[in-house]
Amino acid sequence: MGAWKQRLSELGIELPPVAAPVAAYVPAMRSGSLVFTSGQLPFVNGALPVTGKVGGEVGPEEAKGLAGLCALNALAAVDALVGLDALVRVVKVVGFVASADGFTGQPAVINGASELFGEVFGEAGRHARSAVGVAELPLGAPVEVELVVEVG
Repeated sequence: MGAWKQRLSELGIELPPVAAPVAAYVPAMRSGSLVFTSGQLPFVNGALPVTGKVGGEVGPEEAKGLAGLCALNALAAVDALVGLDALVRVVKVVGFVASADGFTGQPAVINGASELFGEVFGEAGRHARSAVGVAELPLGAPVEVELVVEVG
């Protein structure tokens, strides 16, 4: 077992199966030393555990946990394409938050993904990031996360 998979095991984290695309795209694509994931929703066993807008039907703390699920789904896509242990570092995270009117806590929600990457990868998990509030996300998801990682 490689270093990153061993670290996941130590943390008691199991990667989920790769989420099936809901449209015409692939879960992840490699270009040179970078892997780009498609936006990942917080699927659990192929279904969204909750739908709605953050700051409305979905609370910020729940949404933060959902962002962590999105991050795990993104890592699963990386693992399926190149193997997680090929990861050198997390480069960029983009998080989208379906936001109720007046909700401005998108950065705290996307911390659910960023903190997971820090816990798993340490310094290699530090990354550039955008946290964007949007009106709607696919299937009514509250959060979506995409990832760019460097691989060796």
